[in-house]
Amino acid sequence: VQLQASGGGLVEAGGSLRLSCTVSGRTTSSYTVGWFRQAPGKEREFVGGISITLSGQSTNYVDSMKGRFTISRDNAKNTVYLQMNSLKPEDTAVYYCAATTYSGTYSRPNQYRYWGQGTQVTVSS
Repeated sequence: VQLQASGGGLVEAGGSLRLSCTVSGRTTSSYTVGWFRQAPGKEREFVGGISITLSGQSTNYVDSMKGRFTISRDNAKNTVYLQMNSLKPEDTAVYYCAATTYSGTYSRPNQYRYWGQGTQVTVSS
């Protein structure tokens, strides 16, 4: 399984960005894609995830990001999106997408086997 994250950039506070994570390779029918971020000098933190099964999908988010961040999926494009609105300078970080071949809620980095390369998001004040 390979993941390619893209869509980062420089945005002013209050602006929006949409990150993309394209999943390729041998995926299973049930899997989870999570979004993480890591700011300089800080640990990698969970942002939210989407769990996909044959019967549907479900999303979950860190409480502090609920209402601002939204995860969605385009099945035809094998792509998961992270829509980020009302961005703040403290959202500045490298954002990563990761995948596990299990469905469920997983918020720890060591629960994910596959990782994308990361995309930089910088929010100016």
